[in-house]
Amino acid sequence: MGDSFRGSHLVDPQLVPLLGILPKEFTADNLDALRQPFPAMPLPEELLAATTLEERTIPGLDGEPDVRLVLIRPKNLPANAPAVLNFHGGGYLIGRAEMSEASQRPIAQKLDCLIVNVDYRLAPENPYPAQVNDGYAALRWLFENAAELGVDATRIGVMGDSAGGGLAAAMALLARDKGEYKLAFQYLVYPMLDDRTCTSDDPHPYAGEVGWNNNSNRFGWSALLGHEPGKDGVSPYAAPARAEDLSGLPPTFIMTAALDLFVEENFEYARRLLRAGVPTDFHCYPGAIHGFYSIPGSAVSGRAVSEGHSALARFFGA
Repeated sequence: MGDSFRGSHLVDPQLVPLLGILPKEFTADNLDALRQPFPAMPLPEELLAATTLEERTIPGLDGEPDVRLVLIRPKNLPANAPAVLNFHGGGYLIGRAEMSEASQRPIAQKLDCLIVNVDYRLAPENPYPAQVNDGYAALRWLFENAAELGVDATRIGVMGDSAGGGLAAAMALLARDKGEYKLAFQYLVYPMLDDRTCTSDDPHPYAGEVGWNNNSNRFGWSALLGHEPGKDGVSPYAAPARAEDLSGLPPTFIMTAALDLFVEENFEYARRLLRAGVPTDFHCYPGAIHGFYSIPGSAVSGRAVSEGHSALARFFGA
């Protein structure tokens, strides 16, 4: 794609090298190739020595398939530590629980917390509600095993990026509505919240041209929902922006990118949260594109990571 697209002049110069390596588009034809594992990012030896990675398999929800989890923790996790249930991105189409390891080991070490990554089922083979059910099974397991895990059940929150941000938001809605568990926060990174973005008659003139475009978005939502996006009757647990009432949700941190396809739906969700009386911390980074948060080496990603860590520390009461 290079630098030939309409909004190229708005991209942060330090992010321009990304434009040639990001997938141009997600399609049924290239999905298998995109599902191949990404090369592991080398991690400092001291970080590997200070943190652990552990796999667990837990029962699925109400007799559904077992759910694989990947736990990341500091080696000396203090008693009654906070915990985060994390959902990876990938448009509901690709990704595995391990893909956030490089960004999460530093969080676990720095903030003395447990991070539980959910290897939820992917679409289109597993349409909604498979992903949400896997997520809620993990949420239930984390709360019900908090004491064994050394976790303070009053300091458990949800986190995710892109599609994972949508799943984290769905968990917050579901936990509120079921009333079984009380989340301490939701931490959403350019979350995928609204299938109606695909069908907007007034699309953003610059956002969403790289990283994740409208064609990819339509493919992802169609795979998840099992039908074309934008129709009536879509569940708010599939598309959280469909929820009519956002009151009673936990304190929220949302970060997004100014050139991200999701920027306007993220702004709108933050606006509605604020109007519903939910404490909401919203950040939008100029020059940034979808995926920038997880790519090290630029000042804007460094700033986003630093502000994100500060938000988590506040949620943890540190």
